[in-house]
Order: sequence, then C-alpha cells, then structure tokens
Amino acid sequence: MSDKAVITCALNGVLTDPRQHNVPVTPEQMAREAKAAFDAGASIMHIHLRQQAPNKGHLPSWEVSVSKEVQQAIREACPGVIINHTSGVSGPNYSGALDCIRETKPEIAACNAGSLNYLKVKADNTWAWPPMMFDNAVEKVKDYLDVMNAVGTIPEFECFDVGIVRCVGMYTQVGMYKGPLEYNFVMGVASGMPSDPDLLPILIKLKRPEAHWQVTAIGREEIWPLHQRCAELGGHLRTGLEDTFYLADGTKVTSNGQLIEAVAACARRAGREIASPAEARKIFGTNR
Repeated sequence: MSDKAVITCALNGVLTDPRQHNVPVTPEQMAREAKAAFDAGASIMHIHLRQQAPNKGHLPSWEVSVSKEVQQAIREACPGVIINHTSGVSGPNYSGALDCIRETKPEIAACNAGSLNYLKVKADNTWAWPPMMFDNAVEKVKDYLDVMNAVGTIPEFECFDVGIVRCVGMYTQVGMYKGPLEYNFVMGVASGMPSDPDLLPILIKLKRPEAHWQVTAIGREEIWPLHQRCAELGGHLRTGLEDTFYLADGTKVTSNGQLIEAVAACARRAGREIASPAEARKIFGTNR
C-alpha cells in the first residue's frame, strides 16, 4: 500500500456539454478549474480538449495548438502540476490524438487498453444514444504506446472491464510496453464494470503486482463508497467533473475543487496523506 495518495482531477471530459453543465472549455477556464483542484490536493490534471470557436465547446478538438495553450495555462496556474492527456478516439482516424502526445510530450497520457460496446439504456427501455463501439484494437494500442515511449510519456492503462485488465499484462509480456505501470479501473459505465467496491480485490489480484492503480468512478452519489474503498486498499484517487457532479450527500457541485476536497477526505479517513506533485512524480516514475 502506498502511504501517500496521488489525486488526479478529471477536469472536463469529452461528453459533458458546457451549455448544460459547468465544465471548463477555454484555456483560461481550464486553468481556473485546475487551480481550484490543485489547491484542494490534486497533483495531476487529466485534460480533454474542446473546440474553441463560439458555441462549439461541446465538440472535441485534437488541435495541437489547443493542447499547448491549455497545458501552458494549467502549468502557469499550478506550479509543478502533472498533465495527464486524453487519447480516446473511436474509429480509424486517431492521428490527431497521436500528434497531441507527440508534440506536447505530457508526463502521462491515457491509453485505452481494450474495446467496449459503449451502451446505456434509458428508463423507457430505449437507447440513451445509438449503440457504439469504443474500438481499441491491439494495433491501435501499440501505436499509442510507441508514440508515448518515443517522447517519454507514461501510459495510464484505462480498463473498462475485467478482461481488459488482463490484457495489460499481456502487452508487457509480448514487449509492447516496458516501463512504469499504471492501471485506471474505470467503473460505472453501464456496459462496463459497475461501481461496486467488492470488485476491487479481484481487480487488484489481476493487475501486475508492481503496478500502481486508481479508480475512475462514474455516476452520482452512489460512487463515494467506491472511492473510500479504493483509498483503504491503497489505490490512488481520481474524480472531477468528467466523472460526476455529485457529492455523497447528493449535493450537486459547481467546481472541480469541491470534488477534490471530498476525495481527499476519503484518503485522510483511510489514514493516508495526500501526495504533492513532486511526490507524485517520484511515485509514478515520471522523469519530467
């Protein structure tokens, strides 16, 4: 168990619409929200990029210039902060994501480690959105890993289901990746792993023994027992407006800072201190 808990703030996500939810889009907004999370204990900022034109902030962007501007604004607001860059793209054209990682060289980047039927059903038994495949074939994973290796970026392996956790070990076995291992157990997607604390011992057993791990808990107030159990079992912690808008008592938040304060309290209740950015760099082995 790591005595220090590293906290990641997922600032905005890709699905949250700024016209409906209070998520940051512009570099200035991203920096302001990052500062609130940083002051509350987050040492890593997980970023998604949005189009910057008026009324286009609900759409993703893979412009390298946007990535650079967002990262610079966050780094200026949060001295020593670690950037964790998104990479998730459905479909065959993911060159923009590769370019962002190649050109900006973030300390960490998401590496979606397997495919998932991304589904959700509404209360009236109809699809919440048209059924889609979040495709992450081995060849695609390798492309991401090759670019990350070339620029010294550590992959954070995103695992949406139990079998995907097992795949990460196979990637290391065949030599696709050699380096510090980080698992992110994504729990709460309707067609993936549920937000069930009882799953954590199984997932920990299946990961590589030397690897660090954290949980992304997606949902409402029901996710907080999962955060608490993660802290108790030695995992690192993540939350933010990408993952939830709600505290354990059902209060809807307006800022990432409120969520980071709450997840930091989970760590402290488990008897753990919060890692500084310098300590997080040492724990994860990033050389920048």
